[in-house]
Order: sequence, then structure tokens, then C-alpha cells
Amino acid sequence: MRAPLELQVPGDKSIAHRALIVAAVAPEPMQVTGLPDAADVRSTAAALAGIGARVEWEAGATNAQVTPATDWRPDRRVDCGNSGTTARLLTGLFAGLGLEVTLDGDASLRRRPMDRVVYPLQAMGARITYAGEAEHLPIRLAARATGHLRVLRYRSRVASAQVKSALVLAALVSGMEFEMWEPGRSRDHTERLLRHLGVPIEFGPEEPGAHLHLPAEARGSLVASDLAVPGDPSSAAFLLAAGVLAGVAVTIEGVLLNATRTAYLEAFERFGAEVEIELQGQRGGEPVGRITAGPGAAPLTGIEVGPEGIPQLIDELPVLAMLATRAEGTTRIRGAAELRVKESDRLAALAAGLQAVGVRVEEVDDGLSVVGSPDSVPAGAVPAEGDHRIAMAFGALGVVPGAGVSVDDRACVAISYPGYWEALERVVAAASAGAAS
Repeated sequence: MRAPLELQVPGDKSIAHRALIVAAVAPEPMQVTGLPDAADVRSTAAALAGIGARVEWEAGATNAQVTPATDWRPDRRVDCGNSGTTARLLTGLFAGLGLEVTLDGDASLRRRPMDRVVYPLQAMGARITYAGEAEHLPIRLAARATGHLRVLRYRSRVASAQVKSALVLAALVSGMEFEMWEPGRSRDHTERLLRHLGVPIEFGPEEPGAHLHLPAEARGSLVASDLAVPGDPSSAAFLLAAGVLAGVAVTIEGVLLNATRTAYLEAFERFGAEVEIELQGQRGGEPVGRITAGPGAAPLTGIEVGPEGIPQLIDELPVLAMLATRAEGTTRIRGAAELRVKESDRLAALAAGLQAVGVRVEEVDDGLSVVGSPDSVPAGAVPAEGDHRIAMAFGALGVVPGAGVSVDDRACVAISYPGYWEALERVVAAASAGAAS
């Protein structure tokens, strides 16, 4: 590998949401550093501030001081913006607190399913009703006469970190026991964060899936401690892939290396990219380190991505589809129906975008088959459907030498990574410099 281009990514969005939420119910004020200045995380901060917590977070800053609420303000309408994480996790938090509140979001968020969170919370005893279309926002939470929810032992049909986290938060603030089994291993950031802050939560993989147990006494064990958010591995995936596509090695420091978030690096290697990982330490109970990726010695080749790997790849599948366009043979992605209920129908958006730039692709109910053409040059106008991951994916494809890929809504990347286009320009510049040397 040539000397790599060094880039930075914003703080991890998933951890940032959770850090702000937990800080809002901690026994003392907490400082959260390394926050991404992203619209989704700002939605969580604004929602918490609107309901009673104090969140001091200046525009453009990456650090926030969070003072927990001493008097929650009920009977409020909470705007979750475009953030599904905000909506689902705060539904759990507010249900556990027994607040009377209405949660809503923008038109895109109103299309995303809420029943997977609402149903188990109702089984706990939360009083939740749909204020509009069934199974979608807006939803109404009613106050409870008693402070506690019911003990729940829940077997989920889908491995979902958002569902799991919503239920854990509800149980934690309500002071009740909670146990859950998942069919697969989903992100465990909430569990790691709570354990780091003194909560005696048990969790981990268990054949054939994963298991979690939160004891009833957990609420009183939570301690306040300043938190540092690691770099976002999902944002890193798009820049690392861009390096592979442009023929440039890219290094990113301080990135989260949680095993539930790095499966895309294994996929990169299966395509034929060269990947190096170095563990550097811990932040907030999470492993962090340096990732370097670039083109391998041989051309990329197509891979198979099956249902068993989807939960750990769900945010990175769009950029894997971009690598597939440059790989010899056909790449098949199956078991990814969850992509249809993200900020857009990502399977449909990916298929339409790939066709628009001249790539052969077949869309099926739960995935895609992408026929690689390493010698072709992608060119065309791509509709991002207002989805930051679609825009980022086709932006990465646009760094292929000679490519003419344009994305109609570049601004939507601010949902997760406002500086993404500037970072891609550095990848292109490095590729041009390498070609000229």
C-alpha cells in the first residue's frame, strides 16, 4: 500500500444518541465529547431539551454539557425530525418515565414502522396509541397512574438494536427487570454504555442469537461520568470504499471497532481490497482504533452477502453495492428487506441509481444482484431520495477515475456527515496526485 491519505470522520451517530439520552437521566450533569454535528443527533438533543433536560451544545461544536431533568415537562409534542433512532429510543425512555407526550417526525420518518417498538412496550404496560396511520408516527403516550412498568421477558423476531435499546431504556428508568433474546446479534452500544456507567447489565452472543438481562435494581446503579464518542465506522466505510474505488489507500484514526459494526471490513477483504486494523484503546466502554483500506494487488471480485450477515451490515450495504459495480462477476445481496423501511426504500433507490449510471442490476424482494463491470465508467444523474446513505454511496462511486456521477440532493448527507463531500474531494485529489507521479 502507498502512504495512505489520512482522513477523519465525525463521532458515531448511534453512540451519540445513546450518550445524550443516558446523560439526561443520570444522577449528575455529564459532558459528552466527540459528538457528530449531524441533524439526527441534533434532533435527539432538541427533543430532550424540549421535555425537561438541559443540553448546552453550540452550533458547529462537538462537545455538549447535559444536565439531567429534575422535572420532566409532560403534555408536549416532540419533533424527531428525520431520525428513526430518536423516535424509537425516546418512545422507550418516555414510556418508562410514564410521561404524557406525542412523538412525531417529518414525512420520511412517518413512513417508517413503529410497531416493533410500540408492541413490546404495550406488553410492558405502556399506554401508547397511534395518532394517525396505524403503526406509524405520530404516536401518543399517556401518563400512568403508577410509576412502574411490568417485568418483560421478550423473544424478538428481528435482531434490532433500536428495539432492544428502547426496551432497555424503558426498563431502566422504570426500575423493572427486563430480559430479551434476539435471533441474531445486533449492535450493543446501549449495553456497553450502561455497563461503563456502572449498570449491572448482562449481554452477549448466545446460540443461535443473543441474550440480554437487566435486573430491577439497575436504575439506582447508574453513575454520571463524562463520555467520549468514538469515530463513526459507518461514515468511515464510505470513505474507505471511496479510496478502494479511486485506487488510494485511506487511513482513519479513532474509529469505533465494535465487532457488531465492522463486518463491512470483512466484506471489503472478500471483494479483494486490502484492509489493516490497529486497536488503539477504549472510549466509553467501546474499542477504538485505526483503519486503513485501499486497493488490493488483484482486481475486485463479486461476493455473496446472505441474511445471516445483514444485521451487522445494514448501514453499509449501499456502499458495498458500489464496490460490486467494480468487481468481476455478480455480487448478490439477500435477506436485506429491512432496507426498504429506512429513510427511503434503499433497495429500490440503489437499483434505480445503479441503472441510471449504466450498471446492470436486478432488484428482488430482499436484495440485489449487481453485475460488475470493472472497465466501464459510471456516468449519470442519481436521485438520492432524500436519503443520506444513498447520496453518500453514489458520491463514493463518483470518485472512480473518469466517472460522471451526479447526485441530485447532496445536502441530505448533513443527516450524518456534513463534511462528507469535502472529504471525497481529498480522495479525488490524492488519486490525481498518485496518477501524476
